[in-house]
Amino acid sequence: MLCSDQVSEISWGYHVDDGGLIQRSKQPSSSSSSLPTNGIIKPEDSGGHIAHVAEYYSNTDIKSVLTGGMATFDVYSFPDLNRQDQISSSKISVANENNSEFNAVVAGWTVNPSVYGDSKTHFFTEWTADKQASTGCYDLACNGFVPVNDAPITPGDILQPNNGQLKITIKIFKNKDDGDWWLHFGYSNDNNLRPVGFWPKSLFTTLVDHANLILWGGYTQSYTGYTSPPMGNGQWPGKNSATVRDVKYVDPSGQGYNPAPWPAGLNSRVSHKQCYQVSPFLDGMFYYGGPGGCTV
Repeated sequence: MLCSDQVSEISWGYHVDDGGLIQRSKQPSSSSSSLPTNGIIKPEDSGGHIAHVAEYYSNTDIKSVLTGGMATFDVYSFPDLNRQDQISSSKISVANENNSEFNAVVAGWTVNPSVYGDSKTHFFTEWTADKQASTGCYDLACNGFVPVNDAPITPGDILQPNNGQLKITIKIFKNKDDGDWWLHFGYSNDNNLRPVGFWPKSLFTTLVDHANLILWGGYTQSYTGYTSPPMGNGQWPGKNSATVRDVKYVDPSGQGYNPAPWPAGLNSRVSHKQCYQVSPFLDGMFYYGGPGGCTV
């Protein structure tokens, strides 16, 4: 069991992009209360994006071999989040970083006015094969993610959160038959998961064979000098806050399995503890979120 205040300094630093993608670089990390925030994204004229995370991630290194991850997420709405610089999301990221190469696929829910032109909650996907230098996009905005017929949802679709009563399960895994990265989705739990589509392995370099980093949790973004938005449902971690449940790795057959117990299993990471937190990871789940309000 890992409390956020138990996180020791780790040997891998993390840089977060504007969709929750993570770049890992071998360097001494900052303290657990700070996080490099401007890695993959390109700074804007206003001074750049500041990313905030409250999440758990695999206790792995570049030699690790992972083939997928899954979890069940509470879904929330933020109808007053209407500034173009703000994002509030919850997601799973499956990535592979090796030296200067970084590949990742991401799926979750988000409120993102700059992408969708509204303050509604959307199901989203994202991918990159080069730290977003020239590849990748949200949803179906470019060639990459391949949707299937009769999918239960399409990337970009609006979700109806119903004050956190809506729960979605997301599974991303490298299929043993074709080697592609498949996305499955279901409401409530993993008993009714159906395929949404896949990212062809041909899109990737380091991710063509396996992943070495998986992350689950919350993400927000704001511009430098502006306040950060709420994360989760805007409450501090506790019985009334947002949750990520049934956190598992996934094997090439699509079967989930539990992470190893701490300290061999998952580590937590919180970028700005004055605005966001995560609870201990226990029985396959954790609480996360916070009111936001950070100005960096």
